[in-house]
Amino acid sequence: MAVGMAVDWREGLDAGDLSSEALVQQSLDWITSGEGRLRAILALDESISLALARKADDRLRAGERSPVLGLPFILKDNLNWSGLQVSCGSRIMEGYQAPYDATVVARLLAAGAVPVAKANLDEYAMGSSGEYSAFGAARNPWDTARVPGGSSSGSVVSVAAGYAPLALGSDTGGSVRLPASFCNVTALRPTFGVLSRYGLSAMASSLDQVGPIARSAADIALALQVMAGRDPMDSTSVDLPRTEGLTHLQPRELKGLRIGLPKEYFSEGLEPGVRSTLEAALKVLSDQGAELREVSLPHTRYAIDTYYLLCTSEVSSNLSRFDGVRFGHRASATRLTDMIADTRDQGLGSEVKRRILLGAFCLSKGYYDAFYLKAMKARTLITQDFEKAFETVDVLATPVSPGTAFPFGSKTDDPLAMYLADAYTVTAPLAGLPCLSMPAGFTNALPVGIQLIGPALFDVMLLETAHAFQSITHHHRDTPPLFRTGANHGL
Repeated sequence: MAVGMAVDWREGLDAGDLSSEALVQQSLDWITSGEGRLRAILALDESISLALARKADDRLRAGERSPVLGLPFILKDNLNWSGLQVSCGSRIMEGYQAPYDATVVARLLAAGAVPVAKANLDEYAMGSSGEYSAFGAARNPWDTARVPGGSSSGSVVSVAAGYAPLALGSDTGGSVRLPASFCNVTALRPTFGVLSRYGLSAMASSLDQVGPIARSAADIALALQVMAGRDPMDSTSVDLPRTEGLTHLQPRELKGLRIGLPKEYFSEGLEPGVRSTLEAALKVLSDQGAELREVSLPHTRYAIDTYYLLCTSEVSSNLSRFDGVRFGHRASATRLTDMIADTRDQGLGSEVKRRILLGAFCLSKGYYDAFYLKAMKARTLITQDFEKAFETVDVLATPVSPGTAFPFGSKTDDPLAMYLADAYTVTAPLAGLPCLSMPAGFTNALPVGIQLIGPALFDVMLLETAHAFQSITHHHRDTPPLFRTGANHGL
């Protein structure tokens, strides 16, 4: 089975050469054959998906057209799909079913897209590697001894493995971009507010954003134009300018494009193979007439500290609702306080507990000013760094990660080393900016991603720039050895 491109399937559906039912059945069959090895999926309902596919085929036969009509997609299991489980990768959500659709899911359904499965994730989206799911880690299809990246591990693996051409994840500090880099797919974190978060289980409310995942920028454009826009159920949502540019995404003219290279991102700590791969990708852009300029984001050195102080503080507040009183797992105890304590102890994993405790400490009396308030001030300085940089450049290009996908277990005993994997991905979310990861090439047979960051609400420009790069390169079309040779590649 070939790994599908959404734009190719779109053409086939519109021409009548493909049917949604056949594509959805193919997705379900591939999930069945691959899940014993990749562990990317937590739940599905074949009868519902096939029924929706048949309705999509009826709409196609009636002459209806939409960007995603008939296309299968997969959603991270912290997004609501009414009637199916929403586990957030946690035991504490045992037995809980979503009572309504998330806005982004509802908009895709209304446009005729067909959900086929709920994807694995780090528990409550807290993780950079994909190793913290209560239901076992998803596997990187390029090398199953290595992590897929997190927290949107299952969503990214699903696209890389060909389960579906589109997937939804969530990105708080890098959770769609980091796994996209590790697994050779494209993922967008839109400007904060462009995609409604209604129906997304909250982790850190000032940072969370839904992120579409696909093989290419052109594929992402199909889904983004359907999902984007203000939602009365999310007061932080905003309208996206230039959505008409998503209908038939055109490559941006690279000649004269000013690309900023933050010197803080290309310093010590970047693995040599990643550096050389990025340099080759940047040369492709400069050969097409793009102008590469060194810029400085001087407060980047505070980004990890700032992010984890703010993120854990918001985590400690948001996760207080999971107490066994209203839904999910409930421990047996005679006293209410014991029941809540036991429920959380039994139902939450070690990384979630660690972040709750860190956040509670940051917000506690006597430490709020020293930690949380100071982090808020640092966030402002980081935002101002970006504003100044965009006075002289159109887009920033950076690494996604200091290295490639690392072996399972190599960082789980060192939380700080795990957090430093996010060094290049947390800054843009702190400033609310759009950013994406796209395939840049390979080192030692492992994928390397390049990150593009744009000014706020320049999401379409960012996709057009990525599309220009992908129009003259082939990295995003490269598939894991499993698909090229038929070998199991250790699966």
